[in-house]
Amino acid sequence: MRGTGAPDAFIDYMRSLVARPIEYYTCFISYSSQDHNFAERLYADLQHKGVRCWFAPENLKIGDKFRSRIDESIRMHDKLLLVLSEHSVKSDWVETEVETAFEKEYRTNRLALFPIKLDETVMHTNKAWAADIRRTRHIGDLTHWKDHDAYQQGLHRLLRDLKQEKV
Repeated sequence: MRGTGAPDAFIDYMRSLVARPIEYYTCFISYSSQDHNFAERLYADLQHKGVRCWFAPENLKIGDKFRSRIDESIRMHDKLLLVLSEHSVKSDWVETEVETAFEKEYRTNRLALFPIKLDETVMHTNKAWAADIRRTRHIGDLTHWKDHDAYQQGLHRLLRDLKQEKV
């Protein structure tokens, strides 16, 4: 397939498309680099369960221009899985990714932003974009992610909510 001009992303996913139907929405994981341990764990668990994710440390290629590659990836994936924490609420980069997801929602008239919280910062912040999410969205709770059982319960709920509706 490589010589036919088919996109690399299609070739990479082709086997899984044939072997197993698409069960979950695809996700772009937005997080602060200070929450990397959580994001890496979440990415690995989602991949293991068959959720196709874009995760910067794995998917950015050497030489990629950050902004254009990230904007493109947000547009290409169904959901922006937003990891809300003390660190991400302060991050201008995360704010920009959220604004891109809001634009996508406006253009497509479909929900794309999928927020989960690691702490209570989003519930008390004055940052306009984060306060807007707090006021208008149900936010998944993974505040006890370091506790194995609580994390597994939160992951189970996340997977349930990421399942695509049958058309």
